[in-house]
Amino acid sequence: MSSIAERIAQIRKELPDTVRLIAVTKQVSVAAMREAYAAGVRDFGESRVQEAASKQAQLHDLTDVTWHMIGRLQANKAKKALELFQWIHSVDSLKLAQRLNQLAIQESCQPKICLQVKLQSDPNKTGWTIPELLNDLPALNQCERLNIQGLMTIPPLGLNDVEILNFFNQTRALAINIREQHWSNLQMQQLSMGMSNDYYLAVQAGTTMVRLGRILFGARPTVPNTTESES
Repeated sequence: MSSIAERIAQIRKELPDTVRLIAVTKQVSVAAMREAYAAGVRDFGESRVQEAASKQAQLHDLTDVTWHMIGRLQANKAKKALELFQWIHSVDSLKLAQRLNQLAIQESCQPKICLQVKLQSDPNKTGWTIPELLNDLPALNQCERLNIQGLMTIPPLGLNDVEILNFFNQTRALAINIREQHWSNLQMQQLSMGMSNDYYLAVQAGTTMVRLGRILFGARPTVPNTTESES
């Protein structure tokens, strides 16, 4: 069986230099995370605020790591999330964006944000539909303490490769559409698309960040669903 370092090296060969590799470390041991760090990984993605806090305390010596919140974020954990994460990929509603903006003003920070979109009906996912997002753009543009970088998405289960590629291309087209409207605070330069089973399709569609867990660290133990689901 290949090592974590070997898997990371193989994945990096497949990724263009323009694509940022985020190692999804939900339920991954601190020892395995240190292996990934030694192999050059500097971006870790976590789905739960409490788990991230514990790991960051144990990895406090790794001062050049960027932490990404990729799981569903509850409003009552937003303040703690701002303390722990430089990036929040899972901002899935205007209400949450406005809450984060208010907290960012209080905390004098400017987190990097991706807006989570849901381009097809999917009861297991949260996020904006296209009409909802377009309607909320003026209000999002007023969230001046948020550094809104782009979009994040997760395809529904059961799609084939052609359908997934189309899904990712639609997301990229939406980002371009918003960017061309020239909002002052909506940069739309980043796309957080692609996980272990479909990252190669996301790369084809022009993603700038992939979120990889299982393909780097192996399968995780099965746990009950939580309100902060893994992306």
